[in-house]
Amino acid sequence: MKPSPAALEALLNGTHADPFALLGIHEGPGGAFARAVLPGAETAQAHALDGKVLGTLTRIDARGLFEGTVKGPRQPVKYRCTAAGHEWWVTDAYSFGPVLGPLDDFLIAEGTHLRLFDKLGAHVIEHEGAKGVHFAVWAPNAELVSVVGDFNDWDARRHPMRRRADIGVWEVFLPDIEAGRAYKYRVVGPGGAVQPLKADPFAFRSELRPATASVIDAPDAHEWGDAAHRASWATTDPRRVPISIYEVHPGSWRKPGDGREFYSWDELADRLIPYVVEMGFTHIEFLPVSEHPFDPSWGYQTTGLFAPSARFGEPEGFARFVDGAHRAGVCVLIDWVPAHFPVDAHGLARFDGTHLYEHADPRLGFHPDWQTAIYNFGRREVLSFLVNNALYWAERYHVDGLRVDAVASMLYRDYSRKDGEWIPNAEGGRENWEAVAFLQAMNRAVYASHAGFLTVAEESTSWPGVTLPTDAAGPPRGGLGFGFKWNMGFMHDTLAYMARDAVHRRYHHDEITFGLMYAFSENFVLPLSHDEVVHGKGSLLGKMSGADAWQKFATLRAYYGLMWGYPGKKLLFMGQEFAQGREWSEARELDWYQLDLAEHAGVQRWVKDLNHAYRTLPALHARDCEGEGFEWLVVDDAAASVFAWARLAPGAPTVVVVSNMTPTLHGQYRLPFPQDGTWREALNSDAGLYGGSGQGNLGGVTAQHGAALVVLPPLSTVMFVFEG
Repeated sequence: MKPSPAALEALLNGTHADPFALLGIHEGPGGAFARAVLPGAETAQAHALDGKVLGTLTRIDARGLFEGTVKGPRQPVKYRCTAAGHEWWVTDAYSFGPVLGPLDDFLIAEGTHLRLFDKLGAHVIEHEGAKGVHFAVWAPNAELVSVVGDFNDWDARRHPMRRRADIGVWEVFLPDIEAGRAYKYRVVGPGGAVQPLKADPFAFRSELRPATASVIDAPDAHEWGDAAHRASWATTDPRRVPISIYEVHPGSWRKPGDGREFYSWDELADRLIPYVVEMGFTHIEFLPVSEHPFDPSWGYQTTGLFAPSARFGEPEGFARFVDGAHRAGVCVLIDWVPAHFPVDAHGLARFDGTHLYEHADPRLGFHPDWQTAIYNFGRREVLSFLVNNALYWAERYHVDGLRVDAVASMLYRDYSRKDGEWIPNAEGGRENWEAVAFLQAMNRAVYASHAGFLTVAEESTSWPGVTLPTDAAGPPRGGLGFGFKWNMGFMHDTLAYMARDAVHRRYHHDEITFGLMYAFSENFVLPLSHDEVVHGKGSLLGKMSGADAWQKFATLRAYYGLMWGYPGKKLLFMGQEFAQGREWSEARELDWYQLDLAEHAGVQRWVKDLNHAYRTLPALHARDCEGEGFEWLVVDDAAASVFAWARLAPGAPTVVVVSNMTPTLHGQYRLPFPQDGTWREALNSDAGLYGGSGQGNLGGVTAQHGAALVVLPPLSTVMFVFEG
């Protein structure tokens, strides 16, 4: 049937909702018929992809509309175009069949497709004999979606997409374009409302801000050399091995100083990985590396969950960084932000003209703290989008785990909201059960498919079972399934204690002891993170009380010693390992020059030695998450502000940790020991090489009748190892 003039007009204007019904090759009673839009052409001859001439088309509209009969069945074609003595070839995108299939439709509709990153987004492929790029995007309420880019002059009339009505996905295969080209989607929403040009939610690469287009990424070509690393972690119980995490903002750890804003991933690898190895950390945890438009958001307001930020070069560079870290024996975690997203015009907000990824009601869909949109976790396609993103980072970039940001904000409908500003759940409660189901689905997916993978929850409340399996019987609706949880209580209480004047600490003794009441209720990481050294909070050194600089440094060393001896995995934000004096800013590199000062270098040496002891003494790590690995020795000496405990592990020498949190030297303190015999003084934060006063126990003590008289230096932590 010949299309109406109105249909052809819509086709030329790029407003026809089904361009594949009119364009390409169509079989009919009179044979095959071709129709194509070839702007600028005066003549057009149809050829098969192998060059065989199929027929000549006639121009029926000066804007480039051609029609004509062609030989053979429906097949991909290319056109030899001429105008004013010039010749060029155009392969017809509308002569190709769809790339997605019925199984994709079924799984996408069901919300159970675990390979969405292979199907949606922009993929360089070969399809029906031609090389090109397949584009696919979910926009179920759109009336029309076109792909625009530097390959079609950003002209939405050129490449409107095919709609798969059952699942709301739009797709098109564009032949003869390659990786490196910029693109976006032009989405026409309900009622003909044209949206701002949208970046691809599944973009695997993006332009460098302030530009916001997505970029076609090349297929993964990296040859990985980390098989041994991954195999080792796949057979390891992470609760029973040392995990000491160095938290890093990749844009400000160091700056090039040559006019460029950032090091590339390769340059960063050459500097950061050896440093982490030397310092004895086991893991690097990056603040979010996904694409984000605003530097001061530190990546927590991401507009491209699948794309490593263009600030540090091409995505392949991040793969090389992770591989290099693995070959050096270092794991890489990334901060992951599924709780919310910014409302930038090119992002997910009102993506197809409706509240697609977010809730329409601001009481559910808008976060008052961050002025961001909240994902609609109850929508199966949104849940699938986020679960697939977690799987993508594990598969494509071999990251060892995700630290999941702002989990508490997901779990509670009334988070940071007053009465009347939130909507109760179906039972009338404040729990966000849809978010719970999402977190459980994500954890089940990554743990089932990637042995050795870790997920860590930043969860600041007492939600039960954060690190219990999702089918656990105790918590309501099961555990959340995380591997670890940040121990925010430890961070809050201990920092409050260290900020108090030493003469007042006796009245707040429980700020250290209380944490042991719940220390084994979850698998904990002890975090001294970036959040503690920003927004006017100052540095960790600045938080320490003390009458002078010496006392502040001594207090910080004692605090680190207490933390490394305390049950739980360790996390320290960059710069705090050498006691940076200034608050952190993403706009400048760390104050590395301070390492020329003995007191800062001493703290760095102390952290290095703490990491070494933590890794080599099983008693300090092998039962980090189990009560059998801890025993109080001195819990009630508030008057002297002394704390002492034993760390234990089967078959390993016991370690005794003792902290004196006053500036008073205790020359003969009667310290209980769990065994009689020789105890070597393995670490002493007051040693001269760390900047201390040099007080100590001359290498060790001998315990008799369950105790020994020991020297407790001022503002110090000392560790003794049993030698028999």
